[in-house]
Amino acid sequence: MKLTPLEIEGVWLAESDVWSDSRGRLNEWFKPKEILEITGIDFAVQQANISSSKKGVIRGIHFSSAPEGQAKWVSCISGLILDVVVDTRPTSPTFRRYVSIELKGGDGRALLIDHGLGHGFIALEDESDVAYLLSSEFNPGCEIGFSPLDPTLEINWQTERLDGINVTLSEKDLTAPTLKDLLASKNKK
Repeated sequence: MKLTPLEIEGVWLAESDVWSDSRGRLNEWFKPKEILEITGIDFAVQQANISSSKKGVIRGIHFSSAPEGQAKWVSCISGLILDVVVDTRPTSPTFRRYVSIELKGGDGRALLIDHGLGHGFIALEDESDVAYLLSSEFNPGCEIGFSPLDPTLEINWQTERLDGINVTLSEKDLTAPTLKDLLASKNKK
């Protein structure tokens, strides 16, 4: 497995070999020992999720304020997504910047996202299935989200690739605050 750090500290692109033959394909997509050796992150899986999205669905941008933190390992197992990670750490030199990576089912690629970073994606094909591993369990009281359409972040969701299909968001994501408003409300508490 190859782990390459991306432009935001705490985000790595993981690439693993994919072996294909007449039966299908196989890849070793998650190796915690190698993750620890390369990144220093001791990623013990506490929860595994799979989401399925129609073309044009945006999920996120979410992160957890759990005291133990919540790292994520994100892989597209079928379909095609544009995965987006936003630096939400006010003291970081890349605060408010984002990176986006295309992940395609079967490509042997995944993203490792350390705790404290916002995560979301858009499905660029129907039946885009995403598997993600979490280093801490989902806790609704610690779940934080901000608008994936926050105009100050200028995230390029590549909606021109949707062939006229409208973007779909959950009610929660549609009414989420901007990152600036979210951080301002956290500072008032």
